[in-house]
Amino acid sequence: MFALSESIDGVVVRSLSKHEDERGWLCELYRSDEWDHQVGMCYVSWTLPGKARGPHEHVYQSDCFAFVGPGGFRLYLWDAREESKTYLQRMCLDVGEKDPVVVLVPPRVVHAYKCISEEKGLVMNLPDKLYAGVRRKQEVDEIRHEDRQEARFLLD
Repeated sequence: MFALSESIDGVVVRSLSKHEDERGWLCELYRSDEWDHQVGMCYVSWTLPGKARGPHEHVYQSDCFAFVGPGGFRLYLWDAREESKTYLQRMCLDVGEKDPVVVLVPPRVVHAYKCISEEKGLVMNLPDKLYAGVRRKQEVDEIRHEDRQEARFLLD
């Protein structure tokens, strides 16, 4: 049903560099001169060991996830866009503190991540749309897939 792929059309994965000195480290996540992505809001989430968030997709929203640590994650993606040249392709990446990345996920690409470290993990997201629109007065742009066979397959 799904084929494993190294890439899905429109998904961008960029490795991040941590610039360390005696104070700790600094890592640039997003620069408007390097991305074709407009940030609408920003949030962070803590995920407990062994727990997953998603899978879900958005009809209009692109997500821009930053996995820099602490913690490690397994990121799952699958292309639900029938018109896409990578339709039904899926990707699975181990990301986080040991392999810091930022990942741009376009609309209609289903995504989930699971904390695979022994400690809770931190994820930042810079989506291009506001959750529930301006003043939270619009319908939430989210199609949930937790109960679908594809979701169980991905998160095993």
